[in-house]
Amino acid sequence: MVHKERALLAGVNLNNDDDYEKSMDELENLAEACGFEVAGRVEQNLRSVSSAFYFGAGKVEETAELVEAMEADVVIFDNELTPTQQRNLEKALGCRVLDRTQLILEIFAQRARTKEARLQVEVARLQYMLPRLAGKGASMDRQGGGGIGTVVRGGGEKKIVLDRRRIEQNIAVLRKELEDLRKDREIQRKRRSESGLPRVALVGYTNAGKSTVMNALVELSQKSDSKKVFEKDMLFATLETSVRSIELPDNRSFLLSDTVGFVSKLPHGLVKAFRSTLEEVKESDLLLHVVDASDPEAERQIRVTEDTLEQIGAGDIPVIYVFNKADLTDMAYPFEKDNVIYISAKERIGIRELAELIRRYVFRAYVDCRMLIPYEYGNIVSYFRENALVKDIKYESDGTWLKLECSESDYRRYRQFVTEK
Repeated sequence: MVHKERALLAGVNLNNDDDYEKSMDELENLAEACGFEVAGRVEQNLRSVSSAFYFGAGKVEETAELVEAMEADVVIFDNELTPTQQRNLEKALGCRVLDRTQLILEIFAQRARTKEARLQVEVARLQYMLPRLAGKGASMDRQGGGGIGTVVRGGGEKKIVLDRRRIEQNIAVLRKELEDLRKDREIQRKRRSESGLPRVALVGYTNAGKSTVMNALVELSQKSDSKKVFEKDMLFATLETSVRSIELPDNRSFLLSDTVGFVSKLPHGLVKAFRSTLEEVKESDLLLHVVDASDPEAERQIRVTEDTLEQIGAGDIPVIYVFNKADLTDMAYPFEKDNVIYISAKERIGIRELAELIRRYVFRAYVDCRMLIPYEYGNIVSYFRENALVKDIKYESDGTWLKLECSESDYRRYRQFVTEK
């Protein structure tokens, strides 16, 4: 049996914050997702935090007693600690101290499966550690492991300077690798853009069921498991963007991308590190904002997601709100009104209705037209078969006659073939 480290959760409720309890509950979920066994909580109401210990002095002593009584291996704070606070707390409590940022970084490190995701997490981790070198030396060998917050006592100011230089050099190397991967991704994105297919992105709070929604739409389109994405009932199951072509029943197609889930107090360094991954969201024609309809915190999670979308410059893109996991609620579903739909992706109920709603949104700018395409341009006919709604086709003496609906961009591109007949 694998031994789990025991964690004591610590929080400060500043000025009776209405979201405090929700944030602490989420911290517990994050700790469990990271593999910790939660031993208990220690909390304090304050108007302002202590610059030296975050907690007040008396609460620090109480926490030290709880650490010993509960045999806790680590204390995890709900907010980001300053380097000074973290050092003082570790000395006073006699155990490892993590903050919410470190915890999320650790989860991301565990979940990262692709080279790009691993590099992005490592950059964020190193940037987090830079200001925390004072009084500590850090083993920064990328192959050395050790996880977030693993440190050894340093050997003076000279070693700190050397460690800082080494970290900065590592960050520069990693960023160069990421830039090369970003260029490759940009080439792929450009090719997808040239296809003329509308782009739809799944966004939402972590564990809302985005990957399950994607797989349900892939299943509706492909009837195959070969293009499904990884899905699991856990926080941050998806860190990398997956893009799939979805074909609707009327033969129209669009590109659907699955993205990393959001969470409250998502570290800015991680948002910045995952910038290239989130580019898929910024360049989308439509967002599917997936919400866990069964979660009592759904409204707060919607706000967090919308705030993050604003932060990355995607706040003005049209949105369909997909309330997933309706099978865990008492309401009737599938239910649809305006840009809101209730479904159960797991039960595959409401998926056809969702596909139809997507169709109405992304293809409403399509042009109804007729074209006569000379036989030497057979590749254009093939293109329209794949990327437009061909309603009728005839083979005339001077070319292939098509009655179709196509995107405005394709209409402009091939306007020379438009005919009134």
